[in-house]
Amino acid sequence: MSKEEIIERVVALLSEEFEVEADVITPEANIKKTLELDSLSLVDLVAAIDGEFGIKTNGQEMNQVQTFAELYDFIEKKQA
Repeated sequence: MSKEEIIERVVALLSEEFEVEADVITPEANIKKTLELDSLSLVDLVAAIDGEFGIKTNGQEMNQVQTFAELYDFIEKKQA
């Protein structure tokens, strides 16, 4: 899967899952602030990413990911 496909799928998934406008999901934006995540919604984020991309992540790994650009890279590496 190409980086562009990952970005498109992440934006579509997260804008629907967390009820935010797709245009606020920019590469440099902070994930937790943009999606207003608390510890429970972080679990939802991990589950949504795992389900959408068929990868296995955990909260600790996801805590290291700060921006959407880092998330795209993270997913790309997990799929490799």
